[in-house]
Amino acid sequence: MFDLKIVGGDVIDGTGAQRYLADIGIRDGKIVDIVRRGVNDPQLGGESAETIDATGQVVAPGFVDIHTHYDGQVSWDGSLEPSSGHGVTTVITGNCGVGFAPVRPGSEDWLIKLMEGVEDIPGTALTEGITWGWESYPEYLDAIGNRKFAIDVGSQIAHGAVRAYTMGDRGARNEPATPDDIAAMGRLVTEGIEAGALGFSTSRTLAHRAMDGEPVPGTFAAEDELFGLGRAMAAGGQAVFELAPQGAAGEDIVGPKKELDWMRRLGAEIDRPVSFALIQVDADPNLWREQLALSADAHAAGSRLHPQIAARPFGMMIGFQGHHAFGHRPTYRRLKAECSRDELAQRLADPAVKAAILAEEDLPIDPTVLFDGMSAFVQYSLGRLYALGDPPDYEPTPDRTVAAIAAAQGEDPLATLYDLMLEANASAMLMLPLFNYADGNCDAIREMMLHPTGVLGLSDGGAHCGMICDASYPTFLLTHWARDRRRGRKLPLEYVIRKQARDTAHLFGLTDRGTIERGKKADINVIDMAALRLHPAAMAYDLPAGGHRILQGASGYTATIVSGAVTRRNGVDTGARPGRLVRGAR
Repeated sequence: MFDLKIVGGDVIDGTGAQRYLADIGIRDGKIVDIVRRGVNDPQLGGESAETIDATGQVVAPGFVDIHTHYDGQVSWDGSLEPSSGHGVTTVITGNCGVGFAPVRPGSEDWLIKLMEGVEDIPGTALTEGITWGWESYPEYLDAIGNRKFAIDVGSQIAHGAVRAYTMGDRGARNEPATPDDIAAMGRLVTEGIEAGALGFSTSRTLAHRAMDGEPVPGTFAAEDELFGLGRAMAAGGQAVFELAPQGAAGEDIVGPKKELDWMRRLGAEIDRPVSFALIQVDADPNLWREQLALSADAHAAGSRLHPQIAARPFGMMIGFQGHHAFGHRPTYRRLKAECSRDELAQRLADPAVKAAILAEEDLPIDPTVLFDGMSAFVQYSLGRLYALGDPPDYEPTPDRTVAAIAAAQGEDPLATLYDLMLEANASAMLMLPLFNYADGNCDAIREMMLHPTGVLGLSDGGAHCGMICDASYPTFLLTHWARDRRRGRKLPLEYVIRKQARDTAHLFGLTDRGTIERGKKADINVIDMAALRLHPAAMAYDLPAGGHRILQGASGYTATIVSGAVTRRNGVDTGARPGRLVRGAR
């Protein structure tokens, strides 16, 4: 007797091997039988409480997203959308050196402001949504462990929280750590790994700043601190050292090579994987190749460096419901203050309102307000701001820029931008790629994804709520890279699935998942590849306190299964909550 059977599907098992026709039997949350079908092969016998007919569809392992920021959302949201809607069955939080534990009583608001500044998660949503009740990191894991989710959750202990907890204001202000400070931080990190953290994370990029403008604690940490915490992590057990390195946001093209040197030495000393963000920057469009080569050399010498790679152009979405070019125009400001969202969309469509906004000068920028200069930035970026269309095209040609469309129509570019953002009842989003698109195509991304040391990451699921929804990466990988790409070579579907299932799971020691094999955890997707479609991104206001976030849905997932339970059917949450906290490598 099975709890669930999946029959007649094309199994792509996550190992990279060619697909095969098979039936799968699941019992007690695990895969207990796989019967390959052939001309004379029998089907999987036995009764089952439920059977999914996967004829003509792909049956793949659940995807493992190793770079998310659901650290606060896990305390109020069991669905963990949007990741759970894109075939993801395990997420790993606590990246980039920010998290919510350990926390000294009374400093909760400081951690919220740090997360809000670095990851653009509305502070009001975090304040209302988080149900505090811990001080130490193990107590935080206990709190998560008492909750049930649609998908599994793993966590990393974050440098920023550890430094602030240990050093107080000195740590928050990035003052140098003393040997005693490092020893005290190390004890917290070891304690966190022993309690079940999957890794330790830090950030060294100047782009990561709290709401008060201060860089993340640990940004300027010296080698003695980094190595001390790396050793402490390794002392706690199997774990990954994760970081956003210097130069990750393009502010420094010399820093990344220096970073790789100490990362290589650290990885060799502690014998643990070191994973770092890698993107193509316009200031040096070929730097990423050098970084990949250095990573490969490090691997050959016994140091496991793993560049984390984004699956598509890396930047932000522009639209009336988020950041855009007209936020400092007086008429727009007045209407936004006076109108509901629906009323604002209607007023913006009025030709007289459009004419008034286009004719006005911008109000002065307030340098003390985060992102207050975004309107001016967008105005000067029309030559690289792309209309995406429906379904969205994330590898657009140069004729799809706002400037090119305006030139073809003989219009003022700002007027063209205004009209493009008015589409879909003023909810349309355009793409402004800041990284990974220096060549105007995705060939560099493809080369990164083919590199043997690279891992897919950087989705930032749950974060950058007003700018992106890259939690949709898994669906984009299946549609764009394996099926739809027109401007260059595609990638085999078997390879794409392996990269976001087995490879990501195994990096963090989660060898109980990521492949479809007997005895493995029954985390599975049934996917109608012909119908799989990525929807346009749009702003939603469904976070606590009415907080906003950009969401991007998908259709074509017939079923997503976590520990043998169907959590989503035809893209709809079933309400099943088999997901649990993942404590430690396995």
